[in-house]
Amino acid sequence: MNRTDRLYAIVEELRAVAPRVRTARELAQRYEVSVRTIERDIAALQQASIPIYADVGRRGGYALEKSMSLPPLNFTPAEAVALAVALARSEAMPFEQAGQSALRKILAVMSDRNAAAARALAARIRLMEPVDAPPAQAIPSVIAQSIEAGRVLRISYADRFGAHSEREVEPTAFLSGSNGWYLIAWCRLREESRCFRLDRIGAVTMTDLPTAQRPLDGTGSDIPDDLQLRTVAL
Repeated sequence: MNRTDRLYAIVEELRAVAPRVRTARELAQRYEVSVRTIERDIAALQQASIPIYADVGRRGGYALEKSMSLPPLNFTPAEAVALAVALARSEAMPFEQAGQSALRKILAVMSDRNAAAARALAARIRLMEPVDAPPAQAIPSVIAQSIEAGRVLRISYADRFGAHSEREVEPTAFLSGSNGWYLIAWCRLREESRCFRLDRIGAVTMTDLPTAQRPLDGTGSDIPDDLQLRTVAL
């Protein structure tokens, strides 16, 4: 995890448990860095006007200002478990870290009774997977960030024939297909909308260049007659 992702994750962690605290040691263990690194991260967040304060004392730690935390929510144990199952079944997906963060927030603001009931209900769910299944390849968070921010990506890409190219693309949408996840983007090299398989994207960086306003209905490839596109309802 790079520093930018870690800073974001720390804020979301503190938001999820607010008004409770997290010690520097707990955060260091969670993000596999030193306590000193966490202390520098907290200082950087405070300098960026994030309302994090230190609770001194034997059981002290860092906490986020209450106004930044979620109000009480009326999630039932079954609703929380349904979200957990959906995340567990999805494995590598866009905004996966955000989904895990959202689930932690939900559990943190549930009553102790409902949270315990949710954990007990989750223990009754079993997922069957092949023993030798390779781990799912995580989707680089920078791709999702670029869609949110409307910024051009610079990628290295290997096509189906193994030919490598460097190109700038304007991310439009994610597409889930039979071979995994794709990125629909306007390719500045080919000057048309293209589908890029995420597992074929090598190095990827987000630039400061803004993307143009483009339609969301183009996939860059024909859709077979036996398939149809649908959007995610929210």
